[in-house]
Amino acid sequence: MGMTMTQKILAAHCGESSVKAGQLVNAKLDVVLGNDITTPVAINEFEKAGFDSVFDRTRINIVLDHFVPNKDIKSATQSKQCRDFANKYDILHFFDVGEMGVEHALLPEQGIVTAGDCIIGADSHTCTYGALGAFSTGGGSTDMAAGMAKGMLWFKVPAAIRVELKGAIRRPVTGKDVILHLIGKIGVSGALYKSLEFTGEGVASLTMEDRLCICNMAVEAGAKNGIFPVDEVCEAYLKGRSQRPWVKYEADPDAEYEQTVTIDLDALEPTVSYPHLPENTHPAREGGDIRIDQIVIGSCTNGRIEDMQAAYEILKGRHIAKGVRGIIIPATMAVYKECLLRGYTEAFIDAGCIVSTPTCGPCLGGYMGILAAGERCVSTTNRNFVGRMGHVDSEVYLASPATAAASAITGYITDPREV
Repeated sequence: MGMTMTQKILAAHCGESSVKAGQLVNAKLDVVLGNDITTPVAINEFEKAGFDSVFDRTRINIVLDHFVPNKDIKSATQSKQCRDFANKYDILHFFDVGEMGVEHALLPEQGIVTAGDCIIGADSHTCTYGALGAFSTGGGSTDMAAGMAKGMLWFKVPAAIRVELKGAIRRPVTGKDVILHLIGKIGVSGALYKSLEFTGEGVASLTMEDRLCICNMAVEAGAKNGIFPVDEVCEAYLKGRSQRPWVKYEADPDAEYEQTVTIDLDALEPTVSYPHLPENTHPAREGGDIRIDQIVIGSCTNGRIEDMQAAYEILKGRHIAKGVRGIIIPATMAVYKECLLRGYTEAFIDAGCIVSTPTCGPCLGGYMGILAAGERCVSTTNRNFVGRMGHVDSEVYLASPATAAASAITGYITDPREV
C-alpha cells in the first residue's frame, strides 16, 4: 500500500522505507518553535530535565508575539525568560520587539520553514506550514523542551482524509471561506488526529495566503496536520525565500485515505462561523440582522498582505458604521511596512479603524480588543469558543477579511459582494 504525503515525510525523518497509519515513530525535527506563552514552560521543563545544550541553535525558533509589546508585569517576565534563554544558547531565530511578527505568518515569510520539513511548535496552529508541503503540527511545551534538547520527537503516524477541491476559487471568496466550509461540513472532530490532504484541480487557484490560512485552521477540525502539494505556486513562493533546499514529496497513487471530502469551489460563497464553535457555519448573506460592535482583521490566520489588501479594497474611501470598533493588525513587520507603503494604513485610519503593530492580542482574549458582556465581534481569527475574546457572554463570528470589512461598513454581518 502506498503512502500519503505526510506518511512519506515521517518515513524519511525516522529512517524507514515506509510507515503506516497508527505506527509509532521517532522522527528527526527540522524546526522547533515556541512563543512567549509556551516557551517559558518549555524552558522550565528543559532545565528540570537537566539539559544544558540545544541540538541545533539554528533550528530553534522563539517568537515573542502573544503579548508583545508586553502588556503587564507577568508578560514582561515571561518575555525576559525567553530573552535570557535565547542569549544563553545563542538562538539564531529569536524574534523580539521591532523584528517580531505573529509566529505562523513570520516563519513562512522569512523562509525558515520549507517543503519536506518535519516541524513541531508549542502552539496548536503550527499546522499552518503544511501549506508549504511540510509535516507540521502543534505540541505541548514538554514536547518543545525535548525537541530543543534532542532534535527528535515521537509521533503516531496519522491516517488521512483527502479533501478534493474542484473548480476554481472566485474572489471575494478566499481560503478562509474554504476552511470554514470544510469545518462546517465535517465538524470540529471530523478529522480527529487525521492528516487533511488537499488535492484536486482547485488547488491551483489558491494563493499561498489561501493555503496558509486553510492549513492554519486544520486543527479546528481536530486534524493532526493539513498539507498541500508542492506545485508551481508553492515553488514560486519558496524560490529566493527558503533558507534551505526543500524536498518535494508526492502522495502515491495507491495511498490510503479513510474518506474523501469534495468541495466545489465554483459554488462556494462567503462563509461565517457563528458562536461558539467553528463548525457552526452559515452563508454571510444570512447575517444581515446580526448587529456587531467590533471587527478584528489580523492574526496568524489572516494577517498577511493579501488579507490587508482585501480589507483595503472595501474600506478605502468609506467609513465604518457608527458604534463599530475597527481593529486591524498586520501580522509581521514586513506586512506592516507594506501597508504603509501602499497607502493601506492611511485608508484604514480614515475609515475609522486603528492599526496595531503585530501581535496575537485579541485572538486569545489577551489585549488590544477585549469584548464586554453582550458584545459581538466579526473576526478573522481562528477560534470562537465561549469567552475566547473576552467576557463569557460575548460572541465571536469568524470570517474572512473581506467579510469583516464589509460588516464594519454596515454594522451588521454582511456578504462582501453586497457592499
